[in-house]
Amino acid sequence: MTWDDDPNGEDRRGPRPSGREILLQVAGYVGLVTAVVALVVGAVFAVTAWGVAVKPGGFAAPSASGRGAPLPPVTSSSTGGDAEAGARSESTDDPNALTGSEVAPLVEPEPEAEPEVEVDWLSVVAEATGIPPRALSAYALAHVAIAEEEPTCGLDWTTIAAIGAIESGHGSHGGSVLEASGMVRPTILGPALDGDGVAAIHDTDGGVLDGDVTWDRAVGPMQFIPSTWEQWGADANGDGVADPSQIDDAAHAAARYLCASGPMTTPDGWREAVFSYNHLDSYVDKVARLANGYADAIG
Repeated sequence: MTWDDDPNGEDRRGPRPSGREILLQVAGYVGLVTAVVALVVGAVFAVTAWGVAVKPGGFAAPSASGRGAPLPPVTSSSTGGDAEAGARSESTDDPNALTGSEVAPLVEPEPEAEPEVEVDWLSVVAEATGIPPRALSAYALAHVAIAEEEPTCGLDWTTIAAIGAIESGHGSHGGSVLEASGMVRPTILGPALDGDGVAAIHDTDGGVLDGDVTWDRAVGPMQFIPSTWEQWGADANGDGVADPSQIDDAAHAAARYLCASGPMTTPDGWREAVFSYNHLDSYVDKVARLANGYADAIG
């Protein structure tokens, strides 16, 4: 005997529903399913909108901001050398030897020591990241310099290097070569900013930096336009000239420009600073991925 068999011959399931009742039941089920689906879709949309608001790159962008890297180790070197130092010492042992008087001769002050990135660090990090050593040195020294100038900024060399990679391939764009001196030759120039798919910026430097007397162009390994370089340009290598085509100068200027947006010690602060360099969230995300890749490479 099955569960629906009635010994008295009656069907315990009751009378069969009519076709109209079946259609109403089906419609009810369909309506319920539709409501559930709409609720789920609405929730997904709301969460996605919130996610884009707090992370412009979206949840799919794992590298929403740079994580940072420690200050590179540097050493100090002077332009003199042991022989010159010895000569100075010998000549001043007897202050009267040259003058014949009791008044000590004037001694020229020693040249100010210039920081240099430690060779071992430079070699290891260049190999791990694929960044050319000469370019890496410029990024590292910019990190050291800006940490002293703007100690609350929090900018590090990985972010500067990521921007250098995107803007010019570390000074190699278009077949240009980064020389030992830090100069990039031939000069890397961006397109004329004539308003055709780009911003319209009329010439601001008489063509001195970009060779264009009609429109401005971005110049050098960090791609500064002349008017921006006029404000933020730096003479990082101490040769008396602030040159956007010299990578030490350009990297230091980029660091100053980024830190002008405020502290970069939070994801929002970091993104705001990089966004100021190029007003695209996709650009900021790309810088973050590269910067974090460099940080991962060195552990």
